[in-house]
Amino acid sequence: MEKMKVLDLMVTKDRFPKISDDTTFFDALVTLEKAQEKYLAGKAEQRILLVEDEHGKIVSKISPIDLMRGLEKQYEQINLGEIIRRSGLTYIWTAMQKDYRLWEDPFNDLCRKAIEVKIRNFIKAPGEGQIVGAEDALAKCFHLFVMNRHDSLFVVEDDEIIGLLRFSDVYKKVSKIMKACAL
Repeated sequence: MEKMKVLDLMVTKDRFPKISDDTTFFDALVTLEKAQEKYLAGKAEQRILLVEDEHGKIVSKISPIDLMRGLEKQYEQINLGEIIRRSGLTYIWTAMQKDYRLWEDPFNDLCRKAIEVKIRNFIKAPGEGQIVGAEDALAKCFHLFVMNRHDSLFVVEDDEIIGLLRFSDVYKKVSKIMKACAL
C-alpha cells in the first residue's frame, strides 16, 4: 500500500456523468436524482456529477450538499465557518448564523431559485486540501480524507482535473489488504 499511487485507484473524468455550469438549480437536482437512481439500479458506476465550463473543462463536482449550500446565498460571505467548527469554537459559528441570518428564510423563494439560479453561482472550485496529483502517494490522500472529511479528491495534472480519487475506493483497497493479512 505504501507504494501505491493515486493513479492506481483514481477514476478518470470520462467515466463520470457531467453537467454544465450553466445548468439551473432545478435541472441539477433532477440530474443528481437520475444519477442516483441509475447507480442504485446498477446501471451506472458513478453518482457524482462533474461540472464542466463552456469549454468542456471540469471545474468542480456537485452533490446534494452543494445544492443545499446553493439555497442559502449568505454562505458566500462566510469563509471561516468550517475552520471555526473544526477548532471547537461553535459558539462563534452560532453567533455568525444569527448575524448573517442563515437559513432564516431559505425556502421562501424556492421555486424562483430553482429555475433562475445557475449552479456556477454557488459551486466551488476545489481547494488546496481537495487536490492531489496522479503520481502522489496514497499516504497523502489518507491525511486529506481524514482531516478534511471529503468523499473524493480531485486528481490534477498540468492544472487540469483528470479524475477523482473516491474515498470508497481507497477504503475498499485498505479493507481488502487488511483481510488478506489473516489476522
